[in-house]
Parts: sequence; C-alpha cells; structure tokens
Amino acid sequence: MTPFALQPASSIEIVEVAPRDGLQNEKVLLPTADKVALVLRAVAAGAKRIEAVSFVNPRAVPQMADAEAVMQALRGDHDLRADGVVLVGLVLNRRGLDRALSAKIDEANFVVVASETFNQRNQGVPISETMAQIADSGAVARSAGLPMSVTIGAAFGCPFEGETPEAVVVRLAAEAVQAGVREIALADTIGVADPLTVERRIAAVRAVVGDTPIRCHFHNTRNTGIANAYAAWRAGAATLDTSLGGIGGCPFAPAATGNIATEDVVYMFNRMGVATGLELESLISSAAWLSGKLGFAVPAALSRAGDFPARAKAA
Repeated sequence: MTPFALQPASSIEIVEVAPRDGLQNEKVLLPTADKVALVLRAVAAGAKRIEAVSFVNPRAVPQMADAEAVMQALRGDHDLRADGVVLVGLVLNRRGLDRALSAKIDEANFVVVASETFNQRNQGVPISETMAQIADSGAVARSAGLPMSVTIGAAFGCPFEGETPEAVVVRLAAEAVQAGVREIALADTIGVADPLTVERRIAAVRAVVGDTPIRCHFHNTRNTGIANAYAAWRAGAATLDTSLGGIGGCPFAPAATGNIATEDVVYMFNRMGVATGLELESLISSAAWLSGKLGFAVPAALSRAGDFPARAKAA
C-alpha cells in the first residue's frame, strides 16, 4: 500500500475536547463555572464542535460529576446553537445516552474499546454488550433526532493486551456503521501509534465504512501525536480531536498522558495553509488562563514558544 494515497483536504475540522477528555484526568477539580468558561473560550477561538461533558459514573470519574450542571449553564445563559456550535457529550452505555438526551446535548459520542480487558475496565461489560448497547442507542438517538458517533478506543494498542489487531478495529467500525452512527473515530488512547500505522488503519476502516466520516483522536504519550495527526489528515480523516494546552488522558489507562494540543495542531496546519477555523492567539491566551486554573504550566509547545512569525504587539 502506498502511504498517503488520498489527496488531502484543504481544511480539517477540529473538535475541542479539553472540557471533557482534557479535564477528566487532571487532579484539580475545576468548578462548574470554570468548565463553562473553558467552553466559551473555545467558542471565542472559533471552535464549532466541542466535547463539553461526559455522562459517566461520577464515582469513577469525579471530574465529570457536574455534567448536567455544565449543560444547564450553557443552555440557560448562552445561545451557542445560534452560532452553529455543537456540544458533544461522551456516553458509555444506554444510561449515559438517556442522561445526554435529558441534558439537551447536540451530539452523543459513544465509546467502545477494541480490547476485552480495557472495555471491561472502562465500561464494566464485554465488547459484545457495548456493541449491543450501541445498536439500541443508535435507534433511540435517531428517533430523537440526535446525531451519534462512535469512538473506538485503544484502536492502536492496549495497555493490558498489547497490540490491537486491525481486524478487530475494522469489525467494530463495520458494526457501528450498521447501527446507523454518523461518524467513526479511531482513538490512540495510550499514545502508541505511528504515522504509517495510522494511514493503513484509516484505509482499512474506510474500506468498510464507505462515505461515513472518520475522526481521529491521538494522545501524545510517546511524542508521536502531531506526526499521527498529520498522517491522519493526509490519509483522509475529516476531523481531529485536540485538547487546549495538551491536557488530559484516560483515567483507566496507566501512564496515558495528555492529548495533542489544540494550539500546536493549529500552528502546524496554519503553516501548511490548511484551514482549521481556529484563531491561534486566542488559543494561546486561553491555554495560559487554563494553566492558572490548574496550577501548572500546560504541556503545549505553543504555550511556551508562541506563534511564528510573532505578531507585533499593539502600542
């Protein structure tokens, strides 16, 4: 197979995941008001699709315990829908979907993990049960007019079982499409992927999902996240998940450090002339704000180095 066989697009959609995947693995529990402010800062920077909350067991992920309160604040005080902003909620089961519907989320992102051990630890059930719930939830979501995507976690490797077979990822993607989901995401939950494997895995999934859009979610655990994001774009992925400041990780995966940083990814695409719709200086400013709220310097490179060429400061 020839690497990067597809003609890459002149733009890439960015889903901001700092309010969910970013905060869920941080020790600091931000108050609801700060979570709402983080979403609004992402909107101010140009984000149109934001994974704002997670409807999971609050005992397992206490950082997400106020999901309904966050959504109530966003729905009550801010008319983001009028600005074309889509608020996404992550769900792991039918109960999570029911909560998402009650909270008036714009899109549900249902997760299945491509590893029996990891799916049991993450969701407490075998893969077959999660896929059954995806089929059931897909029908419920369609009847409610709620778009639903499926993210395949540990799509490149598992901390408990090792390498993830491509065939498993392809099978799960095919089953998810049969359930009527609008998008398939491949998540490198523990940051083990490499650019060529990303390209090949996208091609293999594309062969069974047809025109269904493919999104990719990379973690920078081993410093390959940006390279993998570039490879995904070259291979035809329509969308990338990124996290402001590069914060986050999976609380159920040992040593799974932060996501690829939104500002770093936007800088790369800006230099290549690829449109993201996001304003870099606004992202850098918000990352500094987030550092103050979390009590540590976020890992994103752009938060330290800044844009290039540097913009002249106003007098």
